[in-house]
Amino acid sequence: MTLMAESEGPRSVKIGADERTGWSSERPRRSGAPERPANIAVRCKVLRPAEELRYSPGSLLVIASASEADREALAERVIEQKGAVLTTGKVRSLLAGRVPDEEMDAKAAELLNAAVAKRLGANESTVVVTGGLDPEERDRFARLAAAAKRPRHLILLETARDQVGEDDLAPLNELRRRLDAGELGAEGFDTALRLGGDSIGELKRIVFRPAPRDD
Repeated sequence: MTLMAESEGPRSVKIGADERTGWSSERPRRSGAPERPANIAVRCKVLRPAEELRYSPGSLLVIASASEADREALAERVIEQKGAVLTTGKVRSLLAGRVPDEEMDAKAAELLNAAVAKRLGANESTVVVTGGLDPEERDRFARLAAAAKRPRHLILLETARDQVGEDDLAPLNELRRRLDAGELGAEGFDTALRLGGDSIGELKRIVFRPAPRDD
């Protein structure tokens, strides 16, 4: 069976850089008040699964799941541009033996942030496999992409219930609800997609390429 991006139409989803239609509120802050984070909200388009997903070059794609093994396996299987994939696990392996255990989490996050910022600043496509379902982690990456004026996209990968820890249940349910309701634009994501069941295996490839020309 082939999944379509829409009920009728081509087999791939094409997300252009010009689909960002965000807004901002730039009210002056009161003297002495702490500076508020920049408003990176955009209008989020909820995508349907397809055999191929096509994002514009230089975009940020965040892959989130309650299962570390599942989200890393998906990235390894479907991301065409392997060098674009950044994971906490890879960073931790680079730091192993060089950083004390008690400093590992902070150093890994710092190094991953720097790598993401460098790629996005150079307009290079970037795929981040998150360390979990923490909304603060998603916000950190979305803000790095927004600062570089790059499109931001998210995929939520569902996993078996026995792979979801008790601490992940609430954040998973909240992320699922917000995604389905189209509310992830408030977090700065231009598009969002939920993959589960058969649609996981039927997604064959994710590419960062311009839409093909109609010659």
